[in-house]
Amino acid sequence: MSAVQKTESPLPIVVLVSGGGSNLQAIIDQIAEGTLNARICAVISNKADAYGIERARKANIPTELIDHSQYDSRETFDAVLTTSIEKYQPKLVVLAGFMRILSDKFVNHFYGKMINIHPSLLPKYRGLHTHKRALEAGDKEHGLSIHFVSTKLDGGPIILQKSVPVYPDDSEDSLAQRVLVQEHLAYPEVIQWFAEKHLQLVNDQVIINNNPVLL
Repeated sequence: MSAVQKTESPLPIVVLVSGGGSNLQAIIDQIAEGTLNARICAVISNKADAYGIERARKANIPTELIDHSQYDSRETFDAVLTTSIEKYQPKLVVLAGFMRILSDKFVNHFYGKMINIHPSLLPKYRGLHTHKRALEAGDKEHGLSIHFVSTKLDGGPIILQKSVPVYPDDSEDSLAQRVLVQEHLAYPEVIQWFAEKHLQLVNDQVIINNNPVLL
């Protein structure tokens, strides 16, 4: 990917992680390479052992831990998370392996400026264990979906999908790795579209370059 023309100031984003944060790393790397015109204001995790936090620290990005197990309800946790995110004033909230089902109030607060990446060709295989389910179903292709987050689990308006072939000798790990390669390319690309104001959500319809996305 070539360097972008930075006619606009970098897009301020907050990234939420629960685990390894490989998609976070792809975003960090493309910002450093000048191919993504964004600035990560903070990385927030609900898990103290999330390696994504370490990735952020290595890149000198502010981090926060908000341990969901310390709160008595999903709504209480989400209220604290909302306050934490808002103090950074991001234009976009990026879920990068954030393993929490979010309350309707939280989702509606950030609707249209919160995106998620999911390792399946939605609407197939919402939820967990997507690679295992694709293999068990005998699918010939698998992939990823990037979507705006809505109150329906993995059911928000789809922005972009990328597919990969499924080979007869694939394991969950080999298939997951093939999907990850595409995730690391696709997620920064979509964030760049948002930074360039080429991506919008209008009346629940995804618009890219003034054209509705039809999937």
